[in-house]
Amino acid sequence: MTTKALFLDRDGTINVEKHYLWKVEDFEFREGIFQLADEYYSAGYLIFVITNQAGVARGYYTEKDLEVLHRWMTEQFRKKGIHITEISYCPHHPDVTGACSCRKPRPGMILRLLEKYGVDAGTSLLVGDKMSDVEAGLRAGIGTNWLVRETGKVSKENVTVYKSGNTADQRLLR
Repeated sequence: MTTKALFLDRDGTINVEKHYLWKVEDFEFREGIFQLADEYYSAGYLIFVITNQAGVARGYYTEKDLEVLHRWMTEQFRKKGIHITEISYCPHHPDVTGACSCRKPRPGMILRLLEKYGVDAGTSLLVGDKMSDVEAGLRAGIGTNWLVRETGKVSKENVTVYKSGNTADQRLLR
C-alpha cells in the first residue's frame, strides 16, 4: 500500500494570514479547511503542516510559544476527527540566521517528512497560499500542488493546480 500525504501550509491556508501569528486568541481558521482536511484524512492520507516561522529567528516569539499554538491547533483538528501526523516548521530567516534547507521554497521540511514516514511524493498533495509553497512542493516531487486563492473558501474550486513533471509548471522553479 502506498503511503500518501496532504501537506498543508499554515498561515494563509489553515488560518487567515496575520502578521507573525503566534497567539491562540489571534488564530482564525479559514473557511473550508476542516472539510478539505477531513476529505483527505478519510481517504487515508497522512496530514502534515509545513510552515515558515521566521518570527522565531526575529525574536517576535519563541519556539515554546509556537508549540503552545500548534498544540491548540492540532486539538481543534482532533475535535473534528482529523489527526495531524506532524507539524514541521522552519524557525530561520536568511537575514538573521543565514540560508537553510528547510525554509520554503526550499523543500527540506517536505523531504524530511517524506523520508521519515515513507510517503510517496507522486501520490501526495500540497496546499498553500504562496508560490513559495508550490515551489517547495514541486522541488520535493509532490504530484499535485494547489495554490489557494487569497479570498474565498479553501476548496478544490478555489485553487490553481500545479503538477510535478509538467514542463510548464517546472519552469516556475528558480
